[in-house]
Amino acid sequence: MSHMSQTSFGDLNHAAQQAQQWVKELARDLRWSEPSACRLLRCVLHTLRDWLSEAEMADLSAQLPVLVRGMYFEGWKPSAAAHGRKKCDFVLSVRNSFGYDEDVDFDVAVNAVFMLLDRHISHGEIVQVRASMKKSLRQLWPAD
Repeated sequence: MSHMSQTSFGDLNHAAQQAQQWVKELARDLRWSEPSACRLLRCVLHTLRDWLSEAEMADLSAQLPVLVRGMYFEGWKPSAAAHGRKKCDFVLSVRNSFGYDEDVDFDVAVNAVFMLLDRHISHGEIVQVRASMKKSLRQLWPAD
């Protein structure tokens, strides 16, 4: 029993370290505080999740660290479809979820999260996610 507890505790520590590393990278990239970077990551992940088909959403989630995956699915309502599909609609959704801040360029902020995903998710999955987006929104993803 103690061996199983130690393994589970080790796995939990590793999951926390992975999530913290993602947040630290994003905070560094944007020169933001870690709490703000974490809030942005959650907002972008929720918007992205709601814009993808359920199959694509599940494929992407499989590559997220465990705690980031929990953040991704937090508050998910499968029946709630995303509305507009243009870049401005995506960015507005992130901004509304994050909270308006006149000092934040949300195009830059969304791009930073997409760059983070690009570094940590397989190229094949990123290609599929990008292909499911309108061309204007794909411009916020790093170039292939």
